[in-house]
Amino acid sequence: MAPEWIAPRRRTMMDLTDLFHGLEARVARLVFSVLALAMALVATSARAQMYDPNHPVCMHVYGELAGERMDCIFASLAQCAATASGLPAMCLINPYFAPAPGRRRH
Repeated sequence: MAPEWIAPRRRTMMDLTDLFHGLEARVARLVFSVLALAMALVATSARAQMYDPNHPVCMHVYGELAGERMDCIFASLAQCAATASGLPAMCLINPYFAPAPGRRRH
């Protein structure tokens, strides 16, 4: 045990730098973890709903320039084909289309 007349050791600038460096590393790990979790959740939810059940026709756009996506916003194949003209895309019948109750098609 140290004699009572010896003053307690004071922290030096180097000690404080080491303390903050450890804190920075922990904060950086926490931020990285939160961002990784958020990206995983966003990617999962965005991929879950590819087809809008409110429209009967979808346009599948593909390729690096246009971006891979599914646009289910069309009322007819003709409307979709006119929009898809000249694009790397194809029109598809929406397999999840659910017409509103009470509506009849002629």
